[in-house]
Amino acid sequence: MGIFGRKSSTGDLATSTATTPAARVNPELAALTGDYTLDPAHSTIGFVARHAMVTNVKGGFQDFEGTLHLDGTDPSRSTASIDVRMDSIDTGSADRDGHLKSADFFKTDEHPAMTFRSTKAEALGGDAYRITGDLTILGTTKPLAIDLEFNGAAKDPFGNERVGFEGKAEILRSEWGLTWNAALETGGVLVSDKIKLVLDISAIRQA
Repeated sequence: MGIFGRKSSTGDLATSTATTPAARVNPELAALTGDYTLDPAHSTIGFVARHAMVTNVKGGFQDFEGTLHLDGTDPSRSTASIDVRMDSIDTGSADRDGHLKSADFFKTDEHPAMTFRSTKAEALGGDAYRITGDLTILGTTKPLAIDLEFNGAAKDPFGNERVGFEGKAEILRSEWGLTWNAALETGGVLVSDKIKLVLDISAIRQA
């Protein structure tokens, strides 16, 4: 996943790109270069869907894993790989979760995982980055761009070196074959086609 610029001690925003001369690379960012593992206990992979045209339903996945390679001197060389178990979906309603796992939606018996494999990372300036990759759901793979904001880096009380970031993206679920819906008497449909994806990630540097 692309590593991010952050504020220097003077308050200026420091960034690095693939074309940045070595002399201008922020040494604090360069020091973050390495391989990281997502910490599911302190991370969230969630989504928001419009329900009945009037409200939002929020949900997430409880079982996922992933790895990041961060390159603080050349963000374009950063990568990410994430695997999500679809039967770990949780929207706060057992009945709704059961429907989402069924053949109407995710068909978790046939397609147990959703995956993301990055293909491109880029610096947008300041703490903003974008990572693009292949998102696979129901056996269908399509490109997805995720906008990211770097939240910082720190060593926790247990000696783990952590980095954190937030991400957001939007998809049309129908493009991945998620087409089930129900018409409303007042017009419109029960479930929106547009789905907002939200990430809040903490990753631990590998030894």
